[in-house]
Amino acid sequence: MDTFDQTLAALADPTRRAIVQRLGGGEIRVTDLAKPYAMSLNAVSKHIRVLENARLVRRRRAGREHFLSLDPQPIEAIGVWIAEQKAVWAARLQSLDALLQAEDADAINHGKTGHD
Repeated sequence: MDTFDQTLAALADPTRRAIVQRLGGGEIRVTDLAKPYAMSLNAVSKHIRVLENARLVRRRRAGREHFLSLDPQPIEAIGVWIAEQKAVWAARLQSLDALLQAEDADAINHGKTGHD
């Protein structure tokens, strides 16, 4: 699975999206990150590993403490892809709109209502 697919798969889970949102506020200790979740630290760690594998999260160790921070680059890549898809579909819809308007204008010029 490539990085793009890993990013999408990682963000498909609501818990992982919530973790990413929290990390948007800056670096945080793993234990502090896990506190609000109604699951074990081990379960939260599994979510964190998925995010690390997707390169969305970086881990820094200081002694026994583990700190996490967000790497926004994979999310930015998704944003670029979405913008590209949006542009493609906007162009297609604009072409369709132009075609329909031309058909309506042709129908009006020939005495038809266009959608008979």
